[in-house]
Amino acid sequence: MKAMVALTAGLAFGGGAASAADWSDTSVGVRYGTKFAEPYNPNDIEKTIVNLTHSSGYKYGTNFFNVDFLMSDSKDSNAQEIYLVYRHTLDLGKVTGRSMAFGPVRGVGVTAGFDANTKNDPGYGSRKRMLVLGPTFMMDVPGFVNVGVYALWESNRPRAISERYSYDVHPMLNVAWGIPVGGTGLSFEGYLNWIAAKGRNEFGGGTSAETNLDATLWYDVSPHISAGPKTFRVGLGYQYWRNKFGNLKSVPGSFAKTPMLRADFHF
Repeated sequence: MKAMVALTAGLAFGGGAASAADWSDTSVGVRYGTKFAEPYNPNDIEKTIVNLTHSSGYKYGTNFFNVDFLMSDSKDSNAQEIYLVYRHTLDLGKVTGRSMAFGPVRGVGVTAGFDANTKNDPGYGSRKRMLVLGPTFMMDVPGFVNVGVYALWESNRPRAISERYSYDVHPMLNVAWGIPVGGTGLSFEGYLNWIAAKGRNEFGGGTSAETNLDATLWYDVSPHISAGPKTFRVGLGYQYWRNKFGNLKSVPGSFAKTPMLRADFHF
């Protein structure tokens, strides 16, 4: 595990400092919905989520960082959660100077990164840590579609256990996309994660494969307020999350179907 941490850290951070960014995009955003769900909670939960997102590209690859600050209503004990995601993709074609294109694929990379969260609810009290490593296939489309097949090293230390618990290493299929809709000012963006079961949970129970789809249709309102392109956007989002966090379908709150209103500001 120590070797995996070192390898992931090297891939994730070594490239990012190699040279100045060729391009970058930073934004703050907010999304709101009333149909969120949490495992072992039978109620629909209202949440407001504020995020800071940064993506950039440099000579040999790309970086992606996002941190969500999630604020629940009283049906989730007014809990607050911070969830952080970082990914670095090293573009093998750019590193080797040789084309990796084949069929619909324009490039191949190696992606490394991590997830981390903390939540102050009085029940589970998640403190997740997860390392991510695997290949990414960059498709030849307008905008982008990236398909990744990753190994996950996940652990948690909820309030009820005395030491950090590590799940079985398990795979994830990730599809992330951002597709402009002609010159309409619309774009379709989101991700789909299919994550295999991760063995026994920290309480000895079974886990299940989970599916998490998060998609948004954005509209760029910047031209209507005399701002630069893609400065301010509004959107309609939808999240479909089955067997959330690997919980069995029999667990209340393990299945969410959540419409959302979204807005973001890019600078």
